[in-house]
Amino acid sequence: MAGAIPFFLPVIALVVSLIGFSSTTYPVVSSSASICVIGAGVGGSSLAYFLKTYSSDQNMPTLRIFEKSGVVGGRMATVKVVGDTFEAGASIIHPKNMHAVRFAQLLNLKRKTRVDDDASSIGIWDGRKFLFKTISLPPNSRFGKIISFLNSFLVLKRYGWPLFLMQRFVERTVNCFLKYYQHFESRPVFETVEEMLKWANLHSLTQRSLQEQLAEAGLSQRLISELVTVITRINYGQDVSISALAGTVSLAGSDSGLWSVEGGNWKLADGLINHSNASLNLHEEIISVSRSGSIYVLDSTKGSSYICQVVVIATPLDELNIDFSPPISVPQRKLQHTYTTFVRGLLNPAYFGLNSGTEIPDLVGTIEDSSLPFSCIGVQKTYNEDDKAYKVFSRSALPEDLLDQIFSTRKETIQLNWAAYPHFEAPEVFAPFVLDGFHLYYINAFENAASTIETSSVAAENVARLILTRLASGSPSNVNHLWMPASEYGQHVDL
Repeated sequence: MAGAIPFFLPVIALVVSLIGFSSTTYPVVSSSASICVIGAGVGGSSLAYFLKTYSSDQNMPTLRIFEKSGVVGGRMATVKVVGDTFEAGASIIHPKNMHAVRFAQLLNLKRKTRVDDDASSIGIWDGRKFLFKTISLPPNSRFGKIISFLNSFLVLKRYGWPLFLMQRFVERTVNCFLKYYQHFESRPVFETVEEMLKWANLHSLTQRSLQEQLAEAGLSQRLISELVTVITRINYGQDVSISALAGTVSLAGSDSGLWSVEGGNWKLADGLINHSNASLNLHEEIISVSRSGSIYVLDSTKGSSYICQVVVIATPLDELNIDFSPPISVPQRKLQHTYTTFVRGLLNPAYFGLNSGTEIPDLVGTIEDSSLPFSCIGVQKTYNEDDKAYKVFSRSALPEDLLDQIFSTRKETIQLNWAAYPHFEAPEVFAPFVLDGFHLYYINAFENAASTIETSSVAAENVARLILTRLASGSPSNVNHLWMPASEYGQHVDL
């Protein structure tokens, strides 16, 4: 959802080394199955891709994807501000998010990388003053590397050796996550999120807070309450009471080299759906899912009914109004709403107690304080010294009079309310991947562990394997012995 911070120390990034894709196919159902997917975001589109990849031409399931809106992408969405397009939802991808990297390569999508990280500056605001600021530099300056070195020194001077403890902790977590990319011989198909997390030694991080985990790792309170808190507020709209795994994912997403898809990350979903040859029903919301024996019937707002052998929920159930028969039961959770405000104009230096706009950092992050009206303000594009595009994250809508205080000029303002990600809170409790013991699946069950483009793809890959294996077995249990590995799949690609 949020943009990441171009920090000047190499905080290690999450999710590395993706297995290579091959044309090898795997044991599936003896005849094609009808699979209906609710949601055309990254989860649903990734699922469609993996189902196609893992199926033979003869046994390729018939895929139909339902999307209640008129566009694909889900929480990967864009907005236009005075003619320029900006990411409004899931906005950044790390260079080592290899599912996304592979998807972009496969679909011939152009990657838009940040070219001004060295020129960007950050500041930590407590509502009265900046606790910390780095040095900014005009873009394309030949002194970029020098300024970057000085900024690294400033960060190290303020937060000290605990920075390296934080990096070490994130690296250990990354190494655990790498297990999800191992060869099939050593990677089971998981029926529950708990099994998936425990197998990778990650489950314990969902049962305690990031604050507890980092304090035990030896991080200073200053580092946790300032730098770490800024990161979690930007990326997940929450403080360090967030569960430790989600918090670590947030920390890992603050490295350099971030990228997005030219024209919008939603193009990943669009391309994957087209690649999978799935039928796409836009502007069609599913209002009921009924099972009778081995068949599911889906009713939509258009008055249509669809018969499916398999149904996959690829969108959060928390704010959906689908009637399930027989009823299903999932743990109660709430979504964290993030208000994203785009402003074309100029920040008011007086609001920050400064004399000039040039003193305001490119990214203003905030500490955890209920009186602070926003989580962060970041420059998206600079047109000239008096005209910039900004993106503001907040936990509630920003009233017009407050925006007039924060900005000295506003040419255009667009505000969006996103049900962005789960409200993470340890100990996390997870819904199952299989909701009814038959063939009703839920990709977003994994989202309580961490919510990113990449983790959604990882969960979708497991659900695709789970569907095909359970269909092939004709039985809802004992799935793992049926999944035969292919010799060519699972070889790591050095990217």
